[in-house]
Amino acid sequence: EGLAGPQGTLYGASSQAGTLRIITNRPDASAFDASYGLEVNSVDGGDFGYLAEGMVNLPLNDRAAVRLVGWHRHDAGYIDNVYRERTFPTSGITVNSADFVETNYNEAFTSGARAALRLDLTDNWTITPQLMTQLQTTEGSWAYDSTIGEMKVAHGYPETSDDRWTQAALTVEGKVANLDLVYAGSYLKRDVDTESDYSDYSYWYDTLAGYGTYWYDDNGDLIDPSQYIQGEDRYNRYTHELRVSSDANQRFRFVGGLFYQRQEHDIQQRYKIDNLGAQISVTGWEDTIWLTKQFRVDKDFAVFGEFTFDFTDQLSGTIGARYFESDNSLEGFFGYSEGYSSRTGEAACPGGDHTTAPDFRGAPCKVFDKTTTEDGVTPRVNLTYKFTEEAMVYATYSEGFRPGGINRRGTLPPYEADWLTNYELGWKTTWLDNRLRFNGAVFSQEWDDFQFSLLGANGLTEINNAGAAQIDGIEMDVSWAVTDQLGISAGLAWLDSELTENYCGFVNANGNPETRPDCPSVDDDGNPTTADPEARKGTPLPVTPEWKANATVRYEFPVATFDSYVQGSVVYSDERRTDLRDLENSIIGDLPSYTVADISAGFGKDGWRLELFVSNVFDELAQVSRFAQCAETVCGQEVYVVPQRPRTIGLKFSQEF
Repeated sequence: EGLAGPQGTLYGASSQAGTLRIITNRPDASAFDASYGLEVNSVDGGDFGYLAEGMVNLPLNDRAAVRLVGWHRHDAGYIDNVYRERTFPTSGITVNSADFVETNYNEAFTSGARAALRLDLTDNWTITPQLMTQLQTTEGSWAYDSTIGEMKVAHGYPETSDDRWTQAALTVEGKVANLDLVYAGSYLKRDVDTESDYSDYSYWYDTLAGYGTYWYDDNGDLIDPSQYIQGEDRYNRYTHELRVSSDANQRFRFVGGLFYQRQEHDIQQRYKIDNLGAQISVTGWEDTIWLTKQFRVDKDFAVFGEFTFDFTDQLSGTIGARYFESDNSLEGFFGYSEGYSSRTGEAACPGGDHTTAPDFRGAPCKVFDKTTTEDGVTPRVNLTYKFTEEAMVYATYSEGFRPGGINRRGTLPPYEADWLTNYELGWKTTWLDNRLRFNGAVFSQEWDDFQFSLLGANGLTEINNAGAAQIDGIEMDVSWAVTDQLGISAGLAWLDSELTENYCGFVNANGNPETRPDCPSVDDDGNPTTADPEARKGTPLPVTPEWKANATVRYEFPVATFDSYVQGSVVYSDERRTDLRDLENSIIGDLPSYTVADISAGFGKDGWRLELFVSNVFDELAQVSRFAQCAETVCGQEVYVVPQRPRTIGLKFSQEF
């Protein structure tokens, strides 16, 4: 279910642009049901992939049923890891990627299952426990190196991911008097182990600044300074929500509830160089030039509610609000060894001596322990007027927010919550005896202190606040059943998004983003001076196209005794900036516009269907994102591009019982 616009009242934080709700089919005690699907596909210039999935719904009696779902998928690779040699300027050491040369280097395997039980305890009370688990393993890079060539990289260290998670959930539904009550709770455990090549960082810092002279072995000899990262992330999340709603058919109706969530993230990242000297390795962590070992906790509590009243049969009004409290804490270690740096890591341990400070989860010590708390209210007001059963208009004022937090570089100030205020006028209409639907909305949004991420010093991602932005736009969609066999649907969006204040790149004494025209700065001698903003007022927001459009045409027809169809669709996206900041965006470059077309056809009867599809028919090089491995001013000569999957041809057979 897609809900457009800020949904901060009923769905909480981080739903400023809208909310996508994934609602799984529930067990059904009324009848047995089962299905399966088998697919094989081939990526142009790549490998073969496949998918196997199945479902069975088993009634146990007239008040209980079990639904079991399983899937296994292989996403085929299409990016090649090729041979390349590199010579580090400082040491003269030459390295190559020979050990990892491989065609169709990037691939993913995903296996999972879901089991749900539905028990109707009475006519009014139902409980649904559910267990879901998934394992996904990936190899290779899903971005290509533009300096090497399309769909190519040249990496000499492992690039893998092992992502395992399990979620247990419980839903309780019932009635108390004339009120509907729903409790939903869940527990998620997720473990992610990753490896990634980080040699660009070493090469470009050595090329531009001679950093290679700092990396040596126990004998003091210079070594291959190529870095790679080994990460271990451990997550736990607990959620509880209680909702109460009145009869939706009454003139006055409401929905309200309570929400609580606790998330834990145990973070470990080792930036490694093989044969690194013990003196410059983080104590207790062999070959580790930099260690991040931290523990993050996010706690959220909220009270929410919406009230709707039908003033007349045509005019309805809704008013709602959500009060929230958020608490984000981060503690731990980050940085180098004392033998490598006199400022970060071990040198920052309490007392300046890691040997006397208590360790932190195996790290030399705890160098920071920070907490940031916030609270606030997000309101929503809506008026809806129905001209007829086929046409209505609405006006909405709503707000959305994202909580602030602590950066992994704990010496940075916390980033603040950002707030989006939305003013919207929309319409929903049907025509031609409900064969034509035409919906749309015009909106204007004010985004204050908005958060965005960037690569900071030492290649660490930082989250910063910019001052303010304005987003004006219009969205429209149409669906037309031209005949009983022919259907057409299309959507169009226009967005005008830009900064409404300068962005200097840092906060002022009050912790707010600095927005002055001439940004305060200092020269090399520490004397006060000014600098140009990193992004000026009027700068378009990154990754936001001005135009987006899509269209789908589907024709269904009989062939002999078979039910058949053909379908075509096309998606267009305008060009986009990659970064808010002018300098960094000029280095990485804009994301070009693209048009991607898909076609499919199928036929079947008596519950089975055979389908042929071609996605990205014209093999468009649609760029999703662009980035460098470290700060753009250092590694920006080597730009990586994440593309959409090349042309893929597939065949799928499915059957329902």
